[in-house]
Amino acid sequence: MTLLVLGLLLFLGVHSVRIVADPWRTATLARVGDKAWKGVYTLLAIAGFGLIVWGYSLARQAPVALWAPMVWARHLASPLTLAAFILLAAAYVPRNGLKARLHHPMLLSVKLWAFAHLLANHTLADLLLFGSFLLWAVLAFRAASRRDAAAGTVYPAGTAVGTAATVVAGAAAWAGFALWAHAAWLGIRPF
Repeated sequence: MTLLVLGLLLFLGVHSVRIVADPWRTATLARVGDKAWKGVYTLLAIAGFGLIVWGYSLARQAPVALWAPMVWARHLASPLTLAAFILLAAAYVPRNGLKARLHHPMLLSVKLWAFAHLLANHTLADLLLFGSFLLWAVLAFRAASRRDAAAGTVYPAGTAVGTAATVVAGAAAWAGFALWAHAAWLGIRPF
């Protein structure tokens, strides 16, 4: 469990700099430059992610159950993760109505993904992993919304074509992940 916790601290820590230390981040970026900042950030994030994967896989070998699994929760997780994939696509597909309305769809995607996995799983490692990501996404969304308000950020209007492309791309990615990649990469079949 220690590796999982260290990985979460490292990965979510580097992703939390704008939440807890935005002025320091801005000053450091100005001092060291964009490439150096992104290089260190990327190395730390990759190291943290690796520790999360390693720690979670070790924790799954000796799971500590916190509650009884609920069948209904696993069924609810599917539509929630479908929505999470669509929101993730909305972060990248240009001129879609979801991003125009929601502003930070990737953070909302992480919230839904984490919440769905908290519902579907029941161990201490699951609570640590998905609960940490859910808490981080809530705090990151609040910080990003405050930055937008302070900067007067205006998001471009979405189009029907952009929104439709977002939904199709997100649903296709979800189907591929749910029906094949989840089992291939994680050894767990959601269906």
